[in-house]
Amino acid sequence: MNFIKTPYPRHPRLDRGSEMADQVGHNEALRVIAQADAVLIGAGAGLSTAAGIHYDGPDFEKAFADMIARYGFTDLYTSSFYPFKSEEEKWAYWSRHIDYARFAPEGKPLYRHLFELVQGKEYFVITTNVDGQFIKAGFEPDKVFEVQGDYGLIQCATACHPKRYSNESLVKQMVAEQKDCRIPSALVPRCPVCGGPMEINVRKDPYFVEDDRWHRQAERYYAFLEKTLGKRKLALLEYGVGYNTPTIIRFPFERMAASYPDVTLIRINKDYRDCQTPGISHFIGLETLFL
Repeated sequence: MNFIKTPYPRHPRLDRGSEMADQVGHNEALRVIAQADAVLIGAGAGLSTAAGIHYDGPDFEKAFADMIARYGFTDLYTSSFYPFKSEEEKWAYWSRHIDYARFAPEGKPLYRHLFELVQGKEYFVITTNVDGQFIKAGFEPDKVFEVQGDYGLIQCATACHPKRYSNESLVKQMVAEQKDCRIPSALVPRCPVCGGPMEINVRKDPYFVEDDRWHRQAERYYAFLEKTLGKRKLALLEYGVGYNTPTIIRFPFERMAASYPDVTLIRINKDYRDCQTPGISHFIGLETLFL
């Protein structure tokens, strides 16, 4: 299985009416979820942003003040592409990045509200987010497919073997011991098999590791689809998914809604509530879901 990033033109935001219309759509969305036999949640970066994990602004500026001064960083996204000159500098940055986005935040209220929304329902989650928020909020790990990886895991940079490793204790140590935007050389992670450098387990190059756990998540996701599509009333609750990697969640959700009459697509997106796929009869587009 190979999920790849597909460039796609961004579309203008569609204004679907007044605040009253949004409230009507919100009520209809909650009714659809309540009456569904099963709920499939598809989540992108917009969900974590709405939940309060910000990649720029005051929190970022406080946590990365020294690196902003040294490297000119403006936000946590673009800074992740910075060409550091040494592994010590690279891991000083990445340990702080991972701690800021993955380990430091508690389960956010918005994620917890979504968990409450699917209680008593058969559900599954597919997400491109790598911040672990679904698990922190109480979702069962066996019902969450983190397609693009997990900030809490590292792997061999050249994928010399198909295994991922927990990095929390190492990340915490790196954060505690870094000085002058560098970690001690002794903390630089090395692959236990080939001795080469390690990388964050995030899909960004051909060396992304899909280990046994990843494949089990994928198998459970497709088993859920097999059990529900065309057989049960299914609500697709898509939250914060744009056009960065639309082939993973956005477009497949539209195809499911167009292909099966018992499927309703609920799309929550501040900027892109439109649909690209014709033939969808059950669709609700909202800027937010008032939980």
